[in-house]
Amino acid sequence: MNDAFKALADPTRRQILMLLKERDMSAGEIADHFSMKKPSISHHLNILKQAQLIIDERQGQNIIYSLNTSVMQEALGWFLHMIQKNN
Repeated sequence: MNDAFKALADPTRRQILMLLKERDMSAGEIADHFSMKKPSISHHLNILKQAQLIIDERQGQNIIYSLNTSVMQEALGWFLHMIQKNN
């Protein structure tokens, strides 16, 4: 869970997750939404993968990224539990 929260701390990674919430995308499609070089996007994608917030699947020559909704739900559930506990 700590890896997920560390990954979510970065605004670029949060924006990537918002894009993937809309639809699955390749790294190139994700990179088109940012003004940074593709290796930087790949770095962010790797951190999100290590935190298990996204999953990748090879489709032909492309790797398609999608949200790992079960881990996202777990992180959100933990966060909501902590808010309710403190109120």
